[in-house]
Amino acid sequence: MTNRRAIATNDKALAAFVAAKVEIDARLERLKGLSDDHFHANPDEIHWGDVGDLQRYASLLHELTDIAFNEDECAD
Repeated sequence: MTNRRAIATNDKALAAFVAAKVEIDARLERLKGLSDDHFHANPDEIHWGDVGDLQRYASLLHELTDIAFNEDECAD
């Protein structure tokens, strides 16, 4: 028999999960928009600082996808 406390805990966990997913989706949407706009970079004004910023973004995304998909350094 399932008790009310377990159901309430699951409901709270589900609500927190959905809230975190909504936040992730919103951030991904913003990031996609920024990428579509070439990260606000003007091709005639690209400098090594822009390259470094983009490489940092790529590194963080690589780390995130490694964790999410259990790949590379995060593989079992």
